[in-house]
Amino acid sequence: MFDVGLGEMIVLVVLALVIFGDKLPQAAGQAGRALRQIRQMANNAKADLQDGLGPEFKDFDVTDLNPKNFVRKHLLEDNDDDLRPATAKATGNGGTGVFDDEPSYPLGPMGLGRD
Repeated sequence: MFDVGLGEMIVLVVLALVIFGDKLPQAAGQAGRALRQIRQMANNAKADLQDGLGPEFKDFDVTDLNPKNFVRKHLLEDNDDDLRPATAKATGNGGTGVFDDEPSYPLGPMGLGRD
């Protein structure tokens, strides 16, 4: 994430020892507590938002508000829905066409039906 190499990491550790000295463990503990509190506040805010939206949005995810995630979720994912018309599903004729009045028999070589 930060693209820090081994040499840079050693320099950072030496700088931390020089700057903080013997108080380095206390500073690391405070940083850990602050990070934990920030994470807890974010989780609480997310839970409050989901509770406030009501049961209609029980599967709402905050990351869906990101435009990239929204496009990926709603436009780029494959839809596994059955695309046959509802009447074709109910009658079981296979839904050969877009319109309900289309024939279910095979079409001839010119696509005009059998002679």
